[in-house]
Amino acid sequence: MKEKTSINLRKSMNRGSVEQETKIHDKPGEIMKIASTDVISIPPSKSIKDTAKVMMEHQFRRLPIADPGSGKVLGIVTVMDILDFFGGGNKFNIIEKKYQDNFLAAINEPVREIMSRDVICLSDKSSINNVVDTMLTNQIGAIPLIDANEKLTGIVTERDIALSLAGEIDDRTAQDYMATKVFTTTPGTPIESACKIMVRNGLRRIPIVGGEADISKAAKKLLGIVTSTDLIRFFNAKEFFDNLNSNAASEVLEQTKVSEIMVADAITVEPEDTIGEICELFKISNIGGVPVIKNDVVIGIITERDILRALKKL
Repeated sequence: MKEKTSINLRKSMNRGSVEQETKIHDKPGEIMKIASTDVISIPPSKSIKDTAKVMMEHQFRRLPIADPGSGKVLGIVTVMDILDFFGGGNKFNIIEKKYQDNFLAAINEPVREIMSRDVICLSDKSSINNVVDTMLTNQIGAIPLIDANEKLTGIVTERDIALSLAGEIDDRTAQDYMATKVFTTTPGTPIESACKIMVRNGLRRIPIVGGEADISKAAKKLLGIVTSTDLIRFFNAKEFFDNLNSNAASEVLEQTKVSEIMVADAITVEPEDTIGEICELFKISNIGGVPVIKNDVVIGIITERDILRALKKL
């Protein structure tokens, strides 16, 4: 089990006055001021195993797939695609059917086999408002930016936009924008099941609850959190391969419980914490979502996408 210092937002942050902005910038080309321009892309021939390693080394949740010669975007691969492949969804069929559950052989498949090909790109002359609209309409967390020759010039994420406005919004709170339908699981859940919960519901994180004799309370008391990145890191770990008694990964996925990889003492916020404060918390803690807690019970979850919705309504 991993541990991370617990942070109570209301106690740990300076709640001084914050200058507010009322509109998302709408100037053409403004997006390049907050986008990442030193983009790491990979060729479609890179193995799935090496792709996952690049993600973990750079702490990326997605990577553009580009033609090595022209620089044109061919697709994109996300941690959710990797998770789907490792056992959460339809892409696991590559392991089960094509390789007869031979995990060690399947992870050397080229990433083109699991990448999303219908990737949405925007011009690097786009406005921030246009990017936010596109993200929210299509429910995507990142957009590659291209020049007039369709060459990759940058990538912008929900996180980039949320953090660029950190501390600038001080009148809206977590309870205004959090999701109240929260998918949770218990410490004894096998990693295989956790992967399926995430992939089937499009989740990047799941709060782990339990620890109370009263079942009604145990269903909501927070014990920790597991994220898609935690799971990919587990699949990349040497211990995972050491525990394979055969080439089949299913045995380890079924036997390993989420309690062994979850982050205990998860970072949380309270319902009254402001969106500006939460943006700042995301920045200093390098996270993209947190459970919302009241009286030690999970009542919601708020993510970078929820913050985009908040910004859009300003």
